Amino acid sequence: VRVDAEELEPLPVDKTADIDFVTSYAMQAPPANDADIMALRAEFSQSPPQSVVEAVEYLQTEVRSLAEQLAAAINEIQELKEDDVILEINGVPVPSVKDAAYVTLMNDLPSTPVFDYLVARGGDVQMVKGPYLRPALVGSVSPQSAALAANLAPGDVITAVDDVPIFTFGQLVVAVEGSDGRSLNLSVWRNGVTTKKVLIPKRVDEPQPGGGFATRWRIGVASGNAFEPATEATGLGTAITGGVTQTWRIITGSISGLGHMITGAISTCNLSGPIGIAQVSGSMASQGTQSFVWFIAVLSTAVGLLNLFPIPALDGGHLVFYAYEAVTGRPPSDGALRVLMAAGLALVLSLMMFALWNDLFCP
Repeated sequence: VRVDAEELEPLPVDKTADIDFVTSYAMQAPPANDADIMALRAEFSQSPPQSVVEAVEYLQTEVRSLAEQLAAAINEIQELKEDDVILEINGVPVPSVKDAAYVTLMNDLPSTPVFDYLVARGGDVQMVKGPYLRPALVGSVSPQSAALAANLAPGDVITAVDDVPIFTFGQLVVAVEGSDGRSLNLSVWRNGVTTKKVLIPKRVDEPQPGGGFATRWRIGVASGNAFEPATEATGLGTAITGGVTQTWRIITGSISGLGHMITGAISTCNLSGPIGIAQVSGSMASQGTQSFVWFIAVLSTAVGLLNLFPIPALDGGHLVFYAYEAVTGRPPSDGALRVLMAAGLALVLSLMMFALWNDLFCP
C-alpha cells in the first residue's frame, strides 16, 4: 500500500489527525510499484496467513501502521498554535483585518496546501508551517439553500467535487459556478468520516459592493478559516458605530433589492412571507445564538423600514398626513382618509399575499 506525499493535499485534518480517517484513505491508495508488491508477497510467503480473516487482519495492521506514519507527517504541517500572532504569510506582511489590504492579501493567496507563517510566539519570532488559510471548509450554511437540504453543517470539509480533489474554498466556488445548475457530487469530511452528498446549485441574486445585483450559482455555504482568529470586546462607541453602519447597510440593500424586483432585474422570489421567515428563523437558530440574534436584527430593521414607507395604514402614511397638515394648516378630509386608508390596506394585504405565494411556489 502506497501513500503518496501528494495525496496529503486534500486530507482534512485538525490539530490531531484522525487515524481512522487516514486509514480509510490509505486503503484506497494504489500500490507504489512492483517492488512494493513483491516485498509484500515475500513477507506473506515467509509467514502465510492461514485464513482470509487472518490475511485481512494482517493487511489492516500494515495499513494502520502506514496511517499512523502519515498522520504524524500531516501533523508536522500544522505547526500553528493558539495565541500565535501572524506577522507574515509566505513573506507578505499581514495587515489588520480592518484594513482593505487584508482583503487583498486573502484574495491573492497562492493555491498551495501549505504556507510559511512568520509568527510571534511567547516573545519570540519564528517561522512555522501551516495549512492554506481558506480551505473548502463550511463556515456557515444559508437558509433555504441546497447545502441545508443536503444536511451540510458548519465544520464540514469538502474534499472533492465530482471526484476531483479540492483543498481551497475558491476551487469549490469555481466548480459550483461552472456547474450551470447541474447536480454536483461532493465528498464531505465530518468527524473523521467521508460521505457522498448530491447537491443541485440554485441561482442566487447577490448584492455587489458597487451597487446592483449579480446572479450566481450557489449551494449556500460561506467559507471558514483554517483556524479561528482571536477576537476582543469592543467599546461602547465602536459598538454603536458598528450598529449604525450595519443598519444603514441593511436599509440600503433592502431598498436596492426592492427596486430591482420592481424593474425585473432580479427575481421576485427574493421576497419571503411568513412561511419563509419561519423557515429561516429555524435554520438560523440551529446555527447558534449569534446567527439567530443577527437574523432577528436584520428582520427587525427590514420590518421597520417597510413600516416607514409612505403607504396609508402604515406609520409612514401617517407621517405623510401630518406633513400635509403642517403645510396646509388643516388635516385631510374624512372622506379622503377613508379612501386612502382602504387603498393602503389593500396594497399591504396584496403584498402579504404575494409574499405568501412566493413561499409556496418559488423554487
